[in-house]
Amino acid sequence: MRFLARPHQIPPRIAAGAVILNSGISKIGADERTAAGLHQMAAGTYPFLKRLDPVLFVRTLSTTEIALGAALILPVVPSLVAGAALTGFAAGLLGLYLRTPGMRQTGGLRGLRPTPEGTALVKDVWLLGIGAGLVVDELTEIPC
Repeated sequence: MRFLARPHQIPPRIAAGAVILNSGISKIGADERTAAGLHQMAAGTYPFLKRLDPVLFVRTLSTTEIALGAALILPVVPSLVAGAALTGFAAGLLGLYLRTPGMRQTGGLRGLRPTPEGTALVKDVWLLGIGAGLVVDELTEIPC
């Protein structure tokens, strides 16, 4: 496993990392109302989260986002590790999109297309693509 990101991996890592890092930083010190809203949405999709206190949930989410964002930005974190973490995180975000009522249009092939409310969640598919791309790139590396 490589310990330094390769040059072509740096732009997508910085793009994803900056967005996630900013999201985590913006949640530091979230008030109780904001924490309750974020917790309610997440717990509606992932019932095991109902057991967590909303403020603790948002504090944990913020810390996770900051750590993941930093791991992506720092080229010393192996791309396989950063990509796997990003893929898992993005899969969780897309789970919110797929499981939250009102986020997708109804009927046939339209069932995957977002409603206006769902656009904010479905856009995270690019994070899944970057994470999976980093993992595949590392696992299919051709030795010189």
